[in-house]
Order: sequence, then structure tokens, then C-alpha cells
Amino acid sequence: MNALDIQGLRLQLPGTARPVLDGVDLTVAPGETVALVGESGSGKTLTSRTALGLLPSGAAPEGTVLVDGEDVLTMAPARLRALRTGQAAMIFQDPRAAINPLRRIGDFLTESVRLTGAMSAADADRRAVELLDAVGLGPELLSRYPGQLSGGMLQRVMIAAALMGDPILLLADEPTTALDVTSQAEVVALLGRLRERFGTGLLFVTHDLGLAAAISDRVYVMYAGRIAETGPAAELFARPRHPYTAALLASTPRLDAPAGRLAAIDGQPPDLRQELNGCAFAARCSFATEVCREQTPELAGEASTPEEHLVACHHPLGDGPFGDTPAGDGPLEGSRADA
Repeated sequence: MNALDIQGLRLQLPGTARPVLDGVDLTVAPGETVALVGESGSGKTLTSRTALGLLPSGAAPEGTVLVDGEDVLTMAPARLRALRTGQAAMIFQDPRAAINPLRRIGDFLTESVRLTGAMSAADADRRAVELLDAVGLGPELLSRYPGQLSGGMLQRVMIAAALMGDPILLLADEPTTALDVTSQAEVVALLGRLRERFGTGLLFVTHDLGLAAAISDRVYVMYAGRIAETGPAAELFARPRHPYTAALLASTPRLDAPAGRLAAIDGQPPDLRQELNGCAFAARCSFATEVCREQTPELAGEASTPEEHLVACHHPLGDGPFGDTPAGDGPLEGSRADA
């Protein structure tokens, strides 16, 4: 059984002409790290929050979101609260915004399991000390306040708090954004070690492809509320099949990249106030043809790639640098050279 199994997830919000999430399929196995990457506004955070039932006001969801085999979208409120303190937990972007500055660290760590009756006060304190040790912090922090800790230490506290209920699923929403480079590396390494130690499935939401490559077993690339490409991390980053994935890689700083300005993706993501026909990326894609603008591509595999490497593209890319040519015999007739 998967830690997280999302099938056919659609989410419509008031005032939008199209779904903000449009047929999302995504799985996370126990002990597996899956990265969900894409530009800001692509739907990454909203997808992860559905696993905890954290939906915007007025949201109308369709599909299934199974956490440890139970559908979050149909849960009663009491069961949903229990889920958030047990099977699933989230690490947010900014630890200073997520931790009450007026309460001691020990109270923050133990509050949820004590209020729900999952642990006695003594057991909760012992668990808190154990988890602080697991994230490289000492028990003396239990009596300190958040303002006495650095950002990196607070993010470690957030990770310890997320593990208090021994979850099968951990959701990390840009957990290194507010940290310096050194602290980022420490947190990423820590998450990898904790996944192996506790066997927790991890969904790592990020716009940083370098971080995704460093931490993940599999990757989902999201654009305009749809999954554009998915596959094993090493395979996907070495041989991207979707023009959007290739464009993201080309715009990522690399030590071995040629000198000069970074490549940029021209244009803007689709407006939620307008209906969307065909491929969501067609207006920004240099290989788009009429079929791209009229028909929505489905996720499918290619004979030359592993079975689990899927791409939603009418003209999947070939094996050039960053997958920069369509599969087949060269540039497509009618391709957009100005996009």
C-alpha cells in the first residue's frame, strides 16, 4: 500500500474558468522520496496540501487522495484531525511563521500528541528528546523559546515535530527556502537519513531542480495544474522528454554550463480566468504545432525510455543536450521559432 496515492485529482475554485488542478495522478511509496517540481503557481503546494485535507475555501475537489489507504477527501472532521497528528504531517517553508514564538520548544513538540491522547505527557517528552537527538539537537532545547534558535535549528525542530506521530507520509513544502545554503544542505541530508531510519514516505515540493535531483527517487514535473512528465530522478534529469522539463533544466545554474546569461522561458503561465485548450505549455513551446493547441496530451511512455518514465507531450523530445530536439528526424514542420 502506498503512503500517498492521488488519482484523477481535479480542484475547481470560485472565480476560475478552469480547474487549478486538472487530473493529477501521483504516488509516494513508504520509504520513498518523491519530488514535485515546477514554477510558482503550477499547483505544487495545493497538491501536497490536499493530502492533509487543507483545501481553500469554496474548493470543489474530484478524484481520490488516499493516505495509507484512506480517502482524505471523504473523511469526517474528527478523523481528519487524527490523520494530521498521526499518519501524515507537513514541514512548512518558514519555521518562524509556523512556531508560536511565545511557547517553549518542548510544548510545541508535544502539544498535538498530548491533546489527542496519543501519548501520555511522560511518553511525549521522551519521544521529543529522541527526535531532537535524531535531528542533531540536544534536550536542552525543550526549555528554550523559538527566538533563541537559528533558522536552521528551527527547521530541524519542525522536522522533529512532524515525526512526533510516527507518520507514514511526510510532506515538505519548500522546506529550505528560508535557509542559507549551508543550512539547506544540512536539512536535505537530514531528511534523507530520517527517511531511511523511520521508513517514512516523503513528498518534497520545490522549484529547485538541483535539490530535487539530490534528494529524490522519482520526480513529477507540474505545469498549470497538470503533470507534464514523471520518471526516475536520474533518468528524467538526464533525458527529459517534455519541452517544459528541458526548459527548466536549461534555466538552472550549473557549474559546467557555458559562460553567459542563463536561458529563460519566454511568456507567462496560463491565466486561471481563461479556459485552456490543448497542451498548457503550447503557447511557450518552440515545438508546438496545431495539434498541441487543440488536443490535450495524455501521460504516456516511450519505447526508448523506462516504463515508468511518462510524458504528456504530442512531440516528446529526443536525446540531445537537455533533450533539445523532438524524437524523430529533426525540428517539426510548423514549429514556433519565435516562442
